[in-house]
Amino acid sequence: MIPRTLRVLAGLVVALWVLRRPVVVVVAAADGAGSAVAGAGRPNVLFLFADDQRADTIGAWGNLHLRTPHIDGLAARGVSFRGNYCFGGNSGAVCIPSRAMLMSGRTWFGLPHNLDRTLTWPEHLRRQGYETFATGKWHNGEASFVRSFERGRSVHFGGMDDHTRIAIQTLGPDGTWSPRRPSPKFSSEQFADEAIDFLRRPAGQRPFLAYVAFTAPHDPRNPPEAWRVTDPAKRPPLPRNYLPQHPFDNGELVLRDENLLPWPRPPEWVRDQLGEYYGLIEHLDAQIGRVLDALARSAHATNTIIVYAADHGLALGSHGLLGKQNVYEHSMRCPLIVAGPGLPAGRSTEAFTYLFDLFPTLCGLTGVPVPEGLAGQDLRPLWTTPGARVRDSVFLPYQGLMRAVRDERWKLICYPPVNHRQLFDLANDPDERVDVSGDPGNAAIVSGLLARMAEWQARVGDTQPLTVPNPRPLMRDLTGHPRKPDAWQPRWIVEKYF
Repeated sequence: MIPRTLRVLAGLVVALWVLRRPVVVVVAAADGAGSAVAGAGRPNVLFLFADDQRADTIGAWGNLHLRTPHIDGLAARGVSFRGNYCFGGNSGAVCIPSRAMLMSGRTWFGLPHNLDRTLTWPEHLRRQGYETFATGKWHNGEASFVRSFERGRSVHFGGMDDHTRIAIQTLGPDGTWSPRRPSPKFSSEQFADEAIDFLRRPAGQRPFLAYVAFTAPHDPRNPPEAWRVTDPAKRPPLPRNYLPQHPFDNGELVLRDENLLPWPRPPEWVRDQLGEYYGLIEHLDAQIGRVLDALARSAHATNTIIVYAADHGLALGSHGLLGKQNVYEHSMRCPLIVAGPGLPAGRSTEAFTYLFDLFPTLCGLTGVPVPEGLAGQDLRPLWTTPGARVRDSVFLPYQGLMRAVRDERWKLICYPPVNHRQLFDLANDPDERVDVSGDPGNAAIVSGLLARMAEWQARVGDTQPLTVPNPRPLMRDLTGHPRKPDAWQPRWIVEKYF
């Protein structure tokens, strides 16, 4: 007879073979700690990147008004970074500096948008022997892409496009690009198809990085018809911090993102756009499920680190705003989930992190050296050491218009062009609805946060004064301000909202 131990082991092998699902990674992580990486060679990296996704649009993170089962599954299998931020930006197209910071591990101060003469982490992994592949959005110039990735299919160079006909190109073996053409499929489906084709290849001799940069849920908010909310009764509720207009001029009230609805913001139209935004996220989640299923059925299932993130958030009615050109929590916080061998399942941390922390973190996870001069921090202590932190505050600088700093309770925002400040008690007011900067009892808190902001400015090389001698008028009423649709909005959106 077969000894009982061998029978048990055989049963486990059969069970794992039958399942062949992403949960296999969790089993390896739970039992082996870091041994899965050491035993199977350097791990692969699958990086799934969303565009303009708020941190509060994940079911597993508490949003009950949309369904994200596949992102939720990643959260159940890995580590959720609930205090993750984009480090502001020096452009109204915040995604450009955000992606430059993500790729370089540096802040936007002195960082070229096209990453000229700047090492990217895909380029670094490539130099360390990784096969590097990318599909989807690349917003930092062709030269940096070609340095970073040896293979590129259905690549979109630009900030946005109509999801139903997004412009794409393919990188040929000779290093030249195919002519630009419209995608034959909806953007999220096209990019998922390319990732799936890559994952279905036979396992090679080198570990791989697959970077999949979706353009959803960036506007135009035109999800496929099956993913639209057509019943008014099923539209999402207004954000808790909804306002018809922003209460003062923050310097970015009139620009393309803010032009997508009139002023004051009609509540029902805000709810409509939220429903369309949620439809894009749910459709994106379905495509992520397809990619994860392909990974689970591949030879790479148990030795692949999976990262899910987005470049920043979005207002969509919060504070009377629609875009990301502000430093409120809804626009600067963004999703970050990491799962795979060596990571614990179902862990969540509120520790402060930035997207640019992923460069040194992925170096640590893949066993490659960390380049000098990075601003990012290795996040591994956040899941290996109870109570660990990598920083005690967050600094959010946006152009010359806004500066914010927050600690675990308080957040101070300065608007230099209008000499205005806001103070929020995030412990009791997480939606930043009540400005308590005028309370005399908070003077010491404001003073302490100003000192912390000065420390951050010195650290990152920020020379922006927090006040100006001749401030602009603080108030601005945009009621009835003229609007024109941009070239990317489909006809039905133009007819509905313009």
